[in-house]
Amino acid sequence: MEMFCYQCQETAFNKGCMTKGVCGKEAETSNLMDLLLYVTRGIAIVNKGLREKGEANVEADRFIIDALFCTITNANFDNESIRKRITAALVWKDKLSGKAKKRGIEIPDFEEVYFECKPEQYLDFKAMASPLSEENNDIRGLKQLALFGLKGAAAYTQHALNLGFEDDDIYTMMENTLKEISRKDIDAKELTSLVLSVGECALKSMMLLDKANTTRYGNPEITEVELGVRDRPGILISGHDLHDLENLLEQTKNKGVDVYTHSEMLPGQYYPFFKKYPHFAGNYGNAWWKQKEEFESFNGVIFFTSNCIVPPLKSATYLDRIYTTGPTGYPGAHYIDGAKDGKPIDFSKMIEHAQRCAPPKQIESGKLIGGFAHHQVIALADKILAAVKSGAIKKFVVMAGCDGRMKSREYYTDFAKALPRDCVILTAGCAKYRYNKLGLGDINGIPRVLDAGQCNDSFSLIVIASALRDALGLKNVNELPIVFNIAWYEQKAVAVLLALLSVGIKDIHVGPTLPAFYTPNILNVLKEHFNIGTISTVEQDIKEMIG
Repeated sequence: MEMFCYQCQETAFNKGCMTKGVCGKEAETSNLMDLLLYVTRGIAIVNKGLREKGEANVEADRFIIDALFCTITNANFDNESIRKRITAALVWKDKLSGKAKKRGIEIPDFEEVYFECKPEQYLDFKAMASPLSEENNDIRGLKQLALFGLKGAAAYTQHALNLGFEDDDIYTMMENTLKEISRKDIDAKELTSLVLSVGECALKSMMLLDKANTTRYGNPEITEVELGVRDRPGILISGHDLHDLENLLEQTKNKGVDVYTHSEMLPGQYYPFFKKYPHFAGNYGNAWWKQKEEFESFNGVIFFTSNCIVPPLKSATYLDRIYTTGPTGYPGAHYIDGAKDGKPIDFSKMIEHAQRCAPPKQIESGKLIGGFAHHQVIALADKILAAVKSGAIKKFVVMAGCDGRMKSREYYTDFAKALPRDCVILTAGCAKYRYNKLGLGDINGIPRVLDAGQCNDSFSLIVIASALRDALGLKNVNELPIVFNIAWYEQKAVAVLLALLSVGIKDIHVGPTLPAFYTPNILNVLKEHFNIGTISTVEQDIKEMIG
């Protein structure tokens, strides 16, 4: 076995990728990522010991979230960048350990704390760092479930950090989680409790990012987004980092280049702050997995601020037009270093490259409507409540989460089409690309697809549900006329799921397949406590969820 990875929905045979990732990740990359996470656990264990004495290093915590984020599915395929992080992680661990020793602070006797190796030895330790080093399937599955949720929370935390927002409680929870999953004596009951605490951490990270985004850019508002193209060269920005979007728009002013959003960056169109830029064009393309075709036709520069990168075909013409930053990386693409000395990232080379490119080829026309985050929906509360009380709206269906390329994903399009006309879809994340262009109409002027934004904006769906609960005088969210049919793909969707569980939401259907790390015993626990279900057929699920 060359590698083992089962962190995404597409994992081979729904068991695990063992020679090469379905995502395109090579075995060497996977093994290096495992080692990076192993050493990062050591950093967390030492920093937790320092924290208990008021000596924690916040820069070490920032390194931890970057290490977690860069190992998320489809974020980084560049072995050299992972190697550099391992080297830096070992330095961090030694620095913190030295500080603890100097202060007389006792650190737990974990292998991760004392591990050392040289760069030429990194791949020699793949068996030790592999998830399979934990032989018990249930314990391994729960540890990985906690780790994957933590990766998603780390992604949201880093986006907030880029805007200058931090929460020490999040760092504390992350350190504790990484320490606990390093324990060899931890049992399933303790791990189940830990998984729920990761949900609380994920919720805190989403709340923090919501605060960061809305403080800086205002509350998302109802917006019609153009799908066509203009006649100038363009830069296509993908991913989730709004700070990168701001810097790019500022640096492309009066440069003869238009900026388009792609996939996960679509919600950037909804923030009032960005509407002042006349060269901020519409959205180009669809969900992340269609980029091989759409990047060819775009003709211009493609900029990844975070995941999801799909490895280009060998015949692709756009690899040299890809730029990455932060946690992302791909061999042969350009990498832009982050901000230094308080100065923003310098996009000048990328902009000059874009100026030499042909304008994008139009692939569709029309408009999309979005911007229904919690502030906007609550502003429409009277109208929505009137529709609920009159019976015009019978059910809210949360269809948040990820999209993917498997044929089984057509289920979500068919499900949306089959929903009765008195149902409203609440969505966040790229799962919306399965149904946001179907023209499902409205109910008394309320669109039947309310797009809250990115996966982290699933926090908005919790806020909306809580507001509906209060307005209708109900005791808890589970009494609402609301059902959850969540699509998952990678670790940010796992973080969202755990966040929903942490606030007591039950009866969540997950698809199109269950995670491979859900052993029968783990699934039984989730069913028993949260009534987690699976999807079946559209007809059966409509009958069960809607009635």
